[in-house]
Amino acid sequence: SHSGLCLHLSGMDTVIGLYGETIEVPCNNGAPKPKDLFMTKWKYDDGDLLTQLKDQDASVIATDKYKDRVSMAENSSLLIAAATLKDEKTFTCMVVAGADISEYPVKLLIHKAPTGVEITALATELEIGKPTQLGQCSTSDANPAASITWFKNKKPLVADGKGIIISSKVKVDEVTGLTTTSSILQYTAEKGDTAALFTCGALNTLSSPVSFTVTYPTERISLHVISKGPLMEGSNVTLKCKADGNPPPTSFNFHILGKLVKVENSDSYTVTDVTRESTGEYKCSIIDNAKMEDSKNITINYLDMSLSPSGKVMKSFGEGLALTLQTHASGELKVSWTKDNGKLDSRPTFDKLTYSDSGKYEVVVTMGPLVKKASFELVVEGVPVIRRVAKRRGEDGQHKVLTCEAEGSPKPTVAWSVNGTSADESPYVNGKITHKLTIVPTVNLTVVCTVSNELGQDTRTINVLSEQDKVSATINSSDEGDTTKLVVGVIVGLLLATVVVGLAYWLYMKKSKQGSWKTGEKEDGSTEESKKLEEKIEEKLEENSQKVEV
Repeated sequence: SHSGLCLHLSGMDTVIGLYGETIEVPCNNGAPKPKDLFMTKWKYDDGDLLTQLKDQDASVIATDKYKDRVSMAENSSLLIAAATLKDEKTFTCMVVAGADISEYPVKLLIHKAPTGVEITALATELEIGKPTQLGQCSTSDANPAASITWFKNKKPLVADGKGIIISSKVKVDEVTGLTTTSSILQYTAEKGDTAALFTCGALNTLSSPVSFTVTYPTERISLHVISKGPLMEGSNVTLKCKADGNPPPTSFNFHILGKLVKVENSDSYTVTDVTRESTGEYKCSIIDNAKMEDSKNITINYLDMSLSPSGKVMKSFGEGLALTLQTHASGELKVSWTKDNGKLDSRPTFDKLTYSDSGKYEVVVTMGPLVKKASFELVVEGVPVIRRVAKRRGEDGQHKVLTCEAEGSPKPTVAWSVNGTSADESPYVNGKITHKLTIVPTVNLTVVCTVSNELGQDTRTINVLSEQDKVSATINSSDEGDTTKLVVGVIVGLLLATVVVGLAYWLYMKKSKQGSWKTGEKEDGSTEESKKLEEKIEEKLEENSQKVEV
């Protein structure tokens, strides 16, 4: 170097390059070229690499391994292709500008991420409380050497020298200088590790997760009773024995009401078609440890019932019928009765049977889901009896309507001793039937109503006056001067007056009673009542006219 040149040394910069890539080493930290630049040169401890004079292309001076790997960028940076760990050294950029010579040394570091992380040498299973080498985690071809971390369920494991012991080692490749790191995890499993996932990682690279079968001996067993709904007679009961060990025991002893049943390759036993005698204590235990057992008391529910009478029951009108319901059950019962599918408020009683007692009776006894039913059909029979005969005048005043009301079972037939213009029969309900006959009498009649069934018959008569006879009877009683007839007539008149007054008072009282508690009735009640009154008077007239004529 000639006099007049001044040498400037700059502080050291550091550049990190990636292994195998082309690395750019900046000159003077990438500052712009000085205006009076004469020459730029890159060198290292073992010699010069390349130079560039102002406005000329750079020329390679190196003769060693860098001969074909170095070049200079437009901004004077040094470019090194296919970087290896042997490129970790200090490169210096020398700049000659005017009378100054400046040197800018740069330290180059080469980094390489590990190629992958994997867990090998896996344990077959982990036994609770027993330290076991879980596996070895390895990552290769890294620089600097990679640090390995173990994770359980994504949380890092920290060595504690007891349950978790981690040991690592680093191996350097003689040719490349890259390192392989391996880490061994010795782990003492807990019960909660049954489904745990283990991984290991280096830098941002994670291994695939691995899980282990965690084994532990059975500490307790439990007996479970499996049944659809409450335990009832006739159902099946399955007993299941659960053990907390892993792997669980495959064979068990079941104690069924003191009887020992050994079950292999299953944890269940089914008792079929149980009865009330099946109530009692049931147990299960492990075959190789009889002390480890569990028990359950099982109660089988039952319901018995019987009803007397049953089937079809034929009884006579007025008789009594004894009803007996017997129940025997393991719990509280509900009893309900129906007659012809209609609900009854209470149990029926039959002290003195009537026709309305006939029908189908059913009792339903329930205890939880258990249901028992029983039924009988009651038929009340009796000789027909006429309860009432009556007559009334038709609306036109010409025809008469005769009524015959009867009771009996089987259904009675009704016959009249005369033919009428129309006959009307009511529905047969509760052993009762009503028959109406419309006639137009031209002469005085005695009409007979006959009711009959296969058990017997009954008859009643009704006297009916024709319209002409009624008029003549009235005239005769007034014209005759006979004292006897007069006395009879007076008596008849008094009787009629009494009847009329009595009926009028009864009608008045009835209407006033109706008015006091019935509302919304039409006012035509009075016409109906007057018609009845008229009929009563007419009846008395007929009866008395007959007596007068005697």
